[in-house]
Amino acid sequence: MSVDQINQSIQLLREDLLNHSLYSKIKNINDLQKFVETHIFAVWDFMSLLKSLQSQLTCTNTPWLPNKNSKTAYLINEIVLAEETDINQVGERKSHYELYLEAIKSFGADTNDIDLFLNKLKNEDIFSAINSLNVPKEVKYFLEFTFKIIEEGKPHKVAAAFTFGRENLIPSMFTAILKNFQKNFPDQDISKLIYYFERHIELDEDEHGPMALEMVTELAGNDPEKWQEIEEVSVEALKKRIGLWNSIESIIINKKVLV
Repeated sequence: MSVDQINQSIQLLREDLLNHSLYSKIKNINDLQKFVETHIFAVWDFMSLLKSLQSQLTCTNTPWLPNKNSKTAYLINEIVLAEETDINQVGERKSHYELYLEAIKSFGADTNDIDLFLNKLKNEDIFSAINSLNVPKEVKYFLEFTFKIIEEGKPHKVAAAFTFGRENLIPSMFTAILKNFQKNFPDQDISKLIYYFERHIELDEDEHGPMALEMVTELAGNDPEKWQEIEEVSVEALKKRIGLWNSIESIIINKKVLV
């Protein structure tokens, strides 16, 4: 099996995401606030997938020991560099999570749920903290899936969720979201959010996406069992993303009904 075959097997799910009806539901600033207030959990848990790969593929402990595969170590370190220490619009160093948080606060989104969640992680295990969240069950399923993959500790499976569920998907998905923003928010100052999406599209399309695909290929090698697991994780990752999008769409629709 190969990355091309994985892409073929997930093509229909990718199309479902790229054509999701959620995008057309984000019509005003209140809708956008509801979108980002939930989407930020996906922005945050991506960073955990990233750091899980770095801890498995490089030496982050002392005493230092050589890496088993310097190629995969290089690939993940290059991705970490930009994701964890990129620059904002005025040249300040920020992680992509911090860029997103800064962006959504700029137009009044409520960050209380994510703030409380991260604070709980100081004293609770990840699954207890997820369970206590006051969010739709699909959001919890999305997060639980991520951390079960991380907890399992198989680099090729983490890389599958990271690559096919995130890096290789994001350029097309974020482009679809941006088209909606440009149509529905011509007079709103959401420049920081647009910068975040454009920055991700640029990095993932030109650099991180190809690097992530190369990393998957290196980790799977010629092992058919690993390729099978990569396909299964990739399919499930996209299904969980669709569930997340469905839940956000329901939040937006239900809020309008209540109003």
